[in-house]
Amino acid sequence: MQDKDIGLIGLGVMGENLALNFVGQGFAVGGFDSDAAKRASFAQRTQGLRAAAAPDLPALVAQLKRPARLLLMVPAGAAVDAVLAELTALLQAGDVVIDGGNTLFTDTQRRLLQMQAHGVLYVGAGVSGGQTGALLGPALMPGGSADAWPLVQPMLEAIAARADDGQPCCAWMGAGGAGHFVKMVHNGIEYADMQTICEAYWLMHQLLQMPAHEIGQVFARWSDGPLSSYLIDITADILAHQDPDSGAALVDKILDTAEQKGTGKWASQVALDLGVPAPTIAQAVSARTLSALKGERVAAAGVLTGARTPAATGLPAQALIERIGSALLAAKVCAYAQGFALLRAADLQYGWQLPMATIAGVWRAGCIIRARLLEDIRQAHEAQPELSNLLLAPRFATLMVQAQQDLREVVALSALHGVAAPAFMSSLAYYDAYRSARLPANLLQAQRDYFGAHSYQRTDRAGHFHTRWQD
Repeated sequence: MQDKDIGLIGLGVMGENLALNFVGQGFAVGGFDSDAAKRASFAQRTQGLRAAAAPDLPALVAQLKRPARLLLMVPAGAAVDAVLAELTALLQAGDVVIDGGNTLFTDTQRRLLQMQAHGVLYVGAGVSGGQTGALLGPALMPGGSADAWPLVQPMLEAIAARADDGQPCCAWMGAGGAGHFVKMVHNGIEYADMQTICEAYWLMHQLLQMPAHEIGQVFARWSDGPLSSYLIDITADILAHQDPDSGAALVDKILDTAEQKGTGKWASQVALDLGVPAPTIAQAVSARTLSALKGERVAAAGVLTGARTPAATGLPAQALIERIGSALLAAKVCAYAQGFALLRAADLQYGWQLPMATIAGVWRAGCIIRARLLEDIRQAHEAQPELSNLLLAPRFATLMVQAQQDLREVVALSALHGVAAPAFMSSLAYYDAYRSARLPANLLQAQRDYFGAHSYQRTDRAGHFHTRWQD
């Protein structure tokens, strides 16, 4: 019977929870996974609901109402291509395939053209919120074949999170790979946000010798102010959590290495390709990479020296904590500024007509980087649709002017005491470079002309010039 509204391919944690979300919103769902154990788990979890597991892809497609709508929640890369190769023979013109994984946007653009040749509408949708968001309401960033949007809009908006004003955290991002590009930038900001939070925690731990639960109390207080966000909230919970075996803070028992799935790296690489400075995002990626060198770091700790008798902070503990909080807010704004500058550059490159204010609105709930700050970002882009950089919006220019000295002092203390804070440091460098009417790139132009005859431009007249620097 063709009685299913949507088919889910990939019944891992995200796929299964999204299926339950669809069912909860009144949609009938078919599911398939190549893993029989996952199909069995899905069948058990959806028993008595308007959902059923299919034994294979042909059976899944046969269950779907036309035009068929399928959501892929499989690992990015070759697995997506393999599923699409099998689906191509099963689908009809006008059917819709949605890739909800963390796919590189250029792969989405390639696949869209491939499926379009068969008359199939293709959507690359960013999905953020983790397993809880998948079940209770994620933030969704779809893009691709424009004709697909009316066919999937009611379903996607129904399962999406709702912002405080009741708006669904789901909107059409644009053509091609726009949806997955927006999700990639979201994840780049997420990397930076997480790293700056970790640095704030580490500075309190190192400079003030605060135990984890006391630092957690600081984060809990920050949750009620301008730093309020999902990541701040969960950090407070994490730092308060005790290890059931030892009674010590669980975070102190966790190995200090971090993994990554690639989206932050892609954001940094694409920023370089498009000529957009995104140093806070790049440093967050590098920090994870460096953390993975645990063996080398342990060896280096016994060989390399750090700060020599670092000076006392000269500040009462509470005053330093307040400065760290202010520095964290400034670094967060710099990360968002870099992310939205990257979105704008891609928009100019690909002609997607990305809805900047809407993107900020979609990120206000459901997703990992949801934060009080995003409503201000939405309003800034709504007031100035052509805003080139978030730092130039009056609200954020004022914020940065007020917070920059605290960021400066926190960075100085981290350097004097030998505490690594690369995201804070890169944020300050980004701010100082962006606000500089003149930079030393004049010397750089001269150097390039000296060794490569690349020429240079002058301040006093137009054109390109070359000098024979040696007689």
